[in-house]
Amino acid sequence: MPAKRGQSKRNTPEGERGVLVVVESPAKAKSIGKMLGPGYEVRASKGHVADLPERALGVDVEKGFAPTYEVKKEKKEVVEELKRAAEGKRLLIATDPDREGEAIGWHIARLLGRDPKEPIRVEFHEITPKVVRQAVEAPRPIDQNLVDAQQARRVLDRLLGYNLSPLLSQAFRKRALSAGRVQSVALRLVVEREEEIGAFKREVYWLLHGRFRAEGQELWASLYEVEGKRLWAGQGEKEGRLHLKEEGEARRLAQEALRFPYRVGRVEVKERRKAPPPPFTTSALQQAASSRLGYTASRTMRIAQRLYEGVDLPEGTVGLITYMRTDSVRVSPEALALAREVIGKAFGLEYLPESPRVYRNRREGVQDAHEAIRPTDPRRTPESVRPYLSEEEHRLYDLIWRRFLASQMRDALYEHTVVFLEGGSFRFRASGSVLKFEGYLKAWGREEDEEEPPVPALSQGAEARLLEVRPEEKATEPPPRYTDATLVKTLEELGIGRPSTYAPTLETLEKRGYVERRGRTLLPTPLGQEVTDYLRRHFPQVVAYEFTARMEDRLDQVEEGKAPWPKVVWEFYEPFLKELAQVPKKTCPRCGRPLELKVSRYGQFLGCTGYPECTYTEPLEADEPLEEACPKCGRPLVRKRGRFGPFIACTGYPGCDYTRDDAKLTPWACPKCGGRILEKRSQRKRTYYRCENKACDFLSFYPLLSTPCPGCGWPLVKKGEGACLNPACPLHDPALLPKEAPKAKGRAKKALPQGKPRDWEELMPFLPELPKEEQKALEALAQGEALDEAKAKLAKKALFKLRMRKGRAKKEAVVGD
Repeated sequence: MPAKRGQSKRNTPEGERGVLVVVESPAKAKSIGKMLGPGYEVRASKGHVADLPERALGVDVEKGFAPTYEVKKEKKEVVEELKRAAEGKRLLIATDPDREGEAIGWHIARLLGRDPKEPIRVEFHEITPKVVRQAVEAPRPIDQNLVDAQQARRVLDRLLGYNLSPLLSQAFRKRALSAGRVQSVALRLVVEREEEIGAFKREVYWLLHGRFRAEGQELWASLYEVEGKRLWAGQGEKEGRLHLKEEGEARRLAQEALRFPYRVGRVEVKERRKAPPPPFTTSALQQAASSRLGYTASRTMRIAQRLYEGVDLPEGTVGLITYMRTDSVRVSPEALALAREVIGKAFGLEYLPESPRVYRNRREGVQDAHEAIRPTDPRRTPESVRPYLSEEEHRLYDLIWRRFLASQMRDALYEHTVVFLEGGSFRFRASGSVLKFEGYLKAWGREEDEEEPPVPALSQGAEARLLEVRPEEKATEPPPRYTDATLVKTLEELGIGRPSTYAPTLETLEKRGYVERRGRTLLPTPLGQEVTDYLRRHFPQVVAYEFTARMEDRLDQVEEGKAPWPKVVWEFYEPFLKELAQVPKKTCPRCGRPLELKVSRYGQFLGCTGYPECTYTEPLEADEPLEEACPKCGRPLVRKRGRFGPFIACTGYPGCDYTRDDAKLTPWACPKCGGRILEKRSQRKRTYYRCENKACDFLSFYPLLSTPCPGCGWPLVKKGEGACLNPACPLHDPALLPKEAPKAKGRAKKALPQGKPRDWEELMPFLPELPKEEQKALEALAQGEALDEAKAKLAKKALFKLRMRKGRAKKEAVVGD
C-alpha cells in the first residue's frame, strides 16, 4: 500500500493507526493540519497546560528547588481531549521551537503518559509544506537541557514573586503589585531616565551661520573656529572651546566676522559607503516596528505570530515568515539564493553584491538554533499577498521582506564634501553629501536624519565673500524618554532578558500601573517611581543591571548543559534571602507577631501570622483622605476601595450616604440636575462625561464648553464650533446622543436545560445515586420530553450533582494511578 502524502514508507504501520500532532495555537494547528493531510490529527494545547500551583509556592527549597506542577484549571478539558485523541496513536509534539515550547512539550508528554526520551519532538522553524513534512520525518527526544533552563527561570520567577509581591503590597497598601528580575530592571531604566530628565540643567548656546558667495555660487556655512578655538555646539566637552552664552556676545562676534575677506581653504571630498543592516532579530523587529510603524512590542509580536502560523493563500495555507523569537542573524544558504534571485529581478543585477552577505552575531551567548526573521519565500512580495492579509499584517510583512532583501544588497554610496572658508581668525565650515548609488536603500528606504543638503563644488584658494551672519539660539536637550524601541534596545545591550521576554515585560509594566504611555514614549507613574525606590533601597541586587545580566548568561549555560539548574537558582536565591531578611516587617499591634498578606473571598487583607491564637486583621488598602468636602454634609471625603474598584465616599457614613465614582471632577455643572460633571474612561479607553448623581442620566462623549446654547441655555459641547446636546432644543444634533443599550435588571438568569445533555453517556453510571424524583426528571429531559418549569429546575439541579460526582470520580482515578 503506498504511503499517504506527508508519511514515510517506513512509518506506514504507525501511519495507519494515525499520528497525533500537538501544537500550541489553534491557528497553527489549522495550518499544519492542511499540510500534513490524512493520517494526521493536529490538536492545540493553547499554550501551557501545567504550571506551579496558583495559591501555593509549589517549590520545595529544601529538596533542590523541586517544583510541583499541576494542570492549569482552564486547561483541564484541553488535557482530557488530548488524552482521548492520543489513545492508540503515535504522538508528535510540535510546540514552538524555544525553551517555553520545549517545556510545554515535556508537560504534554508526561500528562499523556509518554516517555520524553522517545523521539516525539519535532520543530517547525517555518510553517511551509516542505519544512513541516521534513520535520515530522525526523523527530527527536525532548531536550531536557532546554526544559531545565525554562524550569530554572520559572522557579526563579516564582521564588521572587511569591516573596516580594506580597511585601510590595504591604509596603504600599495596594493590591496586584508585582516584581520580577527583568520587569523590575526595565522599570528601573525608565525611572532613572526620568530622574536624569528631572535633574537636567538646560544650557543656552549660540551658533553663527554665514552666507557666502564664491565662484558665482552661494552657500551657507557654520562658524567652526575662532583663533584656533572650536565653537561649542552643545555636545562633548566644553573645556578649551568657545562657548557663546549670550546673544550680545554672539552678535558682537558676528559683526567682527563681517570685517574680513575670505577664501576657500581646505576642500575634502570623500566617498562614504553605508552597509545594509542585518536581517531582523526579535529585538530589532520590535525596534523597527516601533519607529517606522508606531507598533508596541506586544502588538508587533501578535502580528508576527499570525504571519508565522499561517495565512490562507491560493496555493494553500502557508506561514509567511520564519519563527519570530530569535536573537540570531544567521540565514540558510537556500534562503540567500532565493533572496539574490528576487533582488536581481525586482531591483536589477547592479544591486547584487558579488557574493552573499554573511552576518555574525554581535553579542556573545546568542542562541543560534533559529535563523533570523525572514520571509519563508521572498518571491512572495508584499503586494502579491496583500489581498490575503489585514492592513497591519501587510505592513509588518512588508517591513520584514524589505529588511531581508536589503540585507543582501550592495552598500549605499555617498559623496561627502566638506568645505572650510577662512578669513582673519575666523573659520567657517560647510558640509553636504550626495547619494551616488542607492544600493540597499532602494529596498529599505532612507531614514529622515540621513539627508544632508549638498554643497557646491569649489576650488581650493578661491576668493569668497561673507554676505551676512545670522546668530541662532540653541539649548541643550535632556536625554529622551524611552520608547518601546529604545527600551528594548537598551535591555538587549545590557544583556537583560531574551527575545521572548521583551514584549510581555513591557505589557506587565503597563498593566501594573508602573508606566504609562504618552504617544510613543514611556513615563513612570508615581507608583512606578516609589516601587523602584523601595527595591533599590531594600533589594539592590534584584534590580542590579550586571547581576540580572549574569543570571541570563547562567540560564543560557543551563540550556547548553554546562550548569545544573538548581545550582543556578541558588546563586540568585541566596543573596535575595539575605536582602529579604533585612527588610523590616509590619507587626501585629496585639501580639507583636509579623503580619502577612492573606486572601479571602472578598479580596486581600493583612492578618496576623499567629492565627488562630490571634485573630487580628486590617484592610490592605487604607482610606485615602481627599482635600474635598462632601457636597451633602460638608465632612471630608475619602477614597475607598470596594468590590468593584475605587470610589469616593463621605467620612460621615452611615449618617451621610454620599458616594460617587472615582473620576476626575470637571468645572461644569450638569444642565439637567445641577450636579457636577465627571470625566471618565470606558473599558475601551474612550473618554466620556457624566453627571455625578447616579439618578441623573446626563451623558456626553464630547467635552462641554462654557458657551451656552442660544436656543435652550444648555452648555454647548465641543464638536466643530459647538453643538447642542439637549434633545428638546430646536438646535439639537441627534447624532450627539449616545446609543442606548438595554439595561440589565439584576443578574441574568441562566437558561434551563433542554434536550439530552452532551455528556449524558458519562453521567449515566452515577444516575442511581440521585433521588427518584431527580432521576425521573433527568431521564425525561434525556428522552426529549417537554418539561414544565418545576421539572426543568429539578433536572438542572440533578445535572449539577451528576457533573460534580463525575469530577470527583476523575480525581479519585488520578490519585489511584
